[in-house]
Parts: sequence; structure tokens; C-alpha cells
Amino acid sequence: MKTVSAYALRLGDNGLVLSQRLGGWCGHAPELEIDLALANIGLDLLGQARNFLTYAAELDGQGDEDTLAFSRDERQFRNLLLVEQPNGSFADTLVRQYLMDAWNVALYARLTQSTDSQLAAIAAKAIKEVRYHLRFSRGWVIRLGDGTETSARKMQQAVDALWRFTAELFEADDVELALMESGVAVDPRTLRQPWENEVFAGLREATLCVPDEAAYRTGGKRGLHSEHLGPMLAEMQYLQRMYPGQQW
Repeated sequence: MKTVSAYALRLGDNGLVLSQRLGGWCGHAPELEIDLALANIGLDLLGQARNFLTYAAELDGQGDEDTLAFSRDERQFRNLLLVEQPNGSFADTLVRQYLMDAWNVALYARLTQSTDSQLAAIAAKAIKEVRYHLRFSRGWVIRLGDGTETSARKMQQAVDALWRFTAELFEADDVELALMESGVAVDPRTLRQPWENEVFAGLREATLCVPDEAAYRTGGKRGLHSEHLGPMLAEMQYLQRMYPGQQW
């Protein structure tokens, strides 16, 4: 049960952190329609995070989703490094979202077949949402990548900067290896091919280049994060830490 809890926790952390990042665009996006779209995608991710974190807390028998969201320190979070990267420009946010959306679609499509009924049910709801997220981010990547000289340059810079965080998407660690044989967890190594099929095609249509192999950054699933997660958590957790016991 502890291992299933750890698996649910990391999936919840991915959604929680990425949702918080997207929330930073509220009132600041390039136009109102995009502002609303990013906010709605963030809310979808937050809902997914709550489902996973609630399940993780139930399995652990300690606290609830609020405890997990607001009472853990940086090293206790198990999200992928990609989701915690700063918003940067609109290009950075779009590329980060596209890379994660392609992975989420591949992941949840397989997780719907999990032998853990709760994980399968959460994935079945989430897959409908992340397919829309992918249509949105892919459309904007293509529009801006194949747009003006300036937009194409900014999009390629974003792809180049974020590519080093993608290898972690396909690493299998002890938690996943322990759950794969029983059919509970998805083998992340099986996600590489569908992810590459989507992302390589999307970048090609956007007239953007797939970066060369580079030194990759990993460690998020072990609690080893970049310098960006701590400040984000300090902002996210501030109110709850100042006034303990408040609820979402």
C-alpha cells in the first residue's frame, strides 16, 4: 500500500505543481481567451492532483490532500523537474505544457487499464481533459513555431531550454518497478515511443527542430529538485502555513 501511495503522490504532485505554474498567468496572458484557457487547464490539473493526493493520503492513513499540498517541504515533493520550471515567456509556458500534455495523454491512456481500480478511475476522467490540453498546446506550438521570425525564434529557444528535462519522463525507478508486475503502475519506458511520435510530428509541423541529445537533468521523483520549486512552494503554501487548518 505504501508503494501505491508513493505512486499516486508523484502523479498528484505533477498536476499540483503544473497547475500552480499556470495559475501565474491569470491576468497576465497575451489575450483574454488564452488567459481563460490556461486558467481552465490549471483547474483541470488541480482536480486531477486532488484525486491522486486524496487517494495517497487515504492509503497512508495520515492527513488529507491539504496536508500533502501545504505541509510538505521541497524535498518531500516527487514531481517531475519539467513541471516546476518557471513560466518564463509565453513560448516557455507553451512548450512546457506541450511536452507534458503529450506525456499525460500517453500515461493516462495506459493507466486506465491499471489493476488498481481507483487509479484507473482517476485516469479515465483525466484522459478526457488532457486530450483537450494537448489540442490546445499543440495548436499554439504550431501557430507560433510556424509564425513570425520572432515567434519561431522564441519557440525554438524554449524547446532547446526545456529538452534536457524530458529524459526523466521515461525513467523507471523502484516505485514503478515494484508496481509494474502487478499491473498497477505504467512502465514509463513504454511512453517514450507514443510521446516521440506526437512531439516529433508536432515540432516538425511547427517547423521547429528536435534538439540534439544533451546532458539531461533528473531527480524530481527522488525529491531532488531545481532551484525553482522552493520559491514556488513558499508562495503556494504561505497562507496555510500562516493560518494552519484552512481548506481549499
